[in-house]
Amino acid sequence: QVQLVESGGGLVQAGGSLRLSCAASGHTSNRYTMGWFRQAPGKERAFVTAISWSSDTTYYADSVKDRFTISRDNAENTVYLQMNSLKPEDTAIYYCAASLSLSMGTTQSSYAYWGQGTQVTVSS
Repeated sequence: QVQLVESGGGLVQAGGSLRLSCAASGHTSNRYTMGWFRQAPGKERAFVTAISWSSDTTYYADSVKDRFTISRDNAENTVYLQMNSLKPEDTAIYYCAASLSLSMGTTQSSYAYWGQGTQVTVSS
């Protein structure tokens, strides 16, 4: 079992930046692929980005490419999502997720563990 806790969400103006964190506890000795998803009001939860255990592979949804950066610190059991040039359409609850698969899963079913989410609101 792995427990995930997100933090760092908040209210920001369009064009601004936020950095989300996801702290993992429990069976962190496994080599998890980590991902971020988001769910906007009235929409399905959607893939944002993922990173391999060794950080040598990352994958981004087209909508956030070149604006968001995922990173991880395995010594601290923490994954980060740096979000720059934020847009109102980035407003959503952001969820951290962990997968035992080595592939960069982009579907919710690829991830076994989920955090409770953190709200990001971007005002225009």
